[in-house]
Amino acid sequence: MVPQYDLRMEVRLFPNPVRPGVGLKPRRESQRPFLPQHARHCPVLEAGSGLGYLVYPALEAHEAFHIEFQGDGRFEFRYFLMGADTKWVPLFALTVTLPVGSVGMIKKEVAFLVANPPISEEGAIKVAQTFIVLEDLGTPPGAVTLRGSTNFRTPPGWDTVYLPVLNMIERPIAPMLVVRVETDWYPQESEFRYVLAPGEGLPGSRTLPIGQVCFVPREEVTLRDCTDAEIEQIKQEKATFMQEKSAAKRTTNYGLEYSPHYSQKSKAKK
Repeated sequence: MVPQYDLRMEVRLFPNPVRPGVGLKPRRESQRPFLPQHARHCPVLEAGSGLGYLVYPALEAHEAFHIEFQGDGRFEFRYFLMGADTKWVPLFALTVTLPVGSVGMIKKEVAFLVANPPISEEGAIKVAQTFIVLEDLGTPPGAVTLRGSTNFRTPPGWDTVYLPVLNMIERPIAPMLVVRVETDWYPQESEFRYVLAPGEGLPGSRTLPIGQVCFVPREEVTLRDCTDAEIEQIKQEKATFMQEKSAAKRTTNYGLEYSPHYSQKSKAKK
């Protein structure tokens, strides 16, 4: 009898320590709303988009924020609440000014944008720290680190890679520093460090992912050249696949030709 192996890997979740239980859970999503519709018929593109899990900020449905780099070491964080008329109302703006030459005090100024604010200046700074890492601002110049609502503890020998949302191609796109952390022993919080140009900003809402994570084993990989026989086998496999792909072609109502052969074969192998 052939033994059955459970190849599933369990990753444990722990919440944002400041706001446990707030925010959407990580999830897989293979579609991107701004990609052309024909991307739906590209299985390898959707598989790339669905790699790992999307991570969301620790926001309620009635909350939002916006962080902007204004240049010269100056950042502005704005926090919004949804009003009774379903319009976003800014509650406060926190301006952070970094010292010239990275030597000196960091200036934090809170400006309330409503009468009779429900929180103090200290409370406003704590709210901002729930969503961004103030200590990381400007490292490197223009950098802003967003905090996720969910963190990850991987099994022994597995790491977490923190990425921007894959295949988000609408412009402008802020670059992000990709990191790989040994989350099987280090209690890493989900943080995504984007680097903004002066005048650029990042929005935050409950349903807008701030980044993506995937999990990879920490084992070494050995690379070797294929033998002549292996290369010949690969050529034959490719030729067979292309013939079968061509034979399975379909046409959409809009005249777009595509082949579901890759998806069908992938499902069959699973």
